[in-house]
Amino acid sequence: MGVRGAAVERAPEAPEAAEVARRFLSALEARDLDTAATALAPGCTLVFPGAPPMTSLAEVLAWARPRYRFVGKTIAAIEVFPAGDASIVYVRGTLHGAWPDGRAFDGVRFIDRFEIAAGQIVRQEVWNDLAEARGA
Repeated sequence: MGVRGAAVERAPEAPEAAEVARRFLSALEARDLDTAATALAPGCTLVFPGAPPMTSLAEVLAWARPRYRFVGKTIAAIEVFPAGDASIVYVRGTLHGAWPDGRAFDGVRFIDRFEIAAGQIVRQEVWNDLAEARGA
């Protein structure tokens, strides 16, 4: 017995959606906030662990400031799935960086889920193990 009748659906703008997510994350890591902001659709929603939904990079940076000095991402995979007129992009890998006191961290798991429509991010949801790493 196998799976039958399931058509393979191509994500709209699949390669482009993956590149939007990658460029956004690279710009954030480089602190090129102007470039990062161009990836965000008006009215976008940004959701991070333990934080209320945010709608701007300024809010995200203010929220992150007391949590870590800097963070970078090592991407293991990017996966794109269709969702109506949008694409869902999952970016997963590990985080590295420094806590506010300067101590380094590395190898912290993360997953970012993006909803991308018309070439812009309309929603980002972030999951990671930073709280567990900080407590260790």
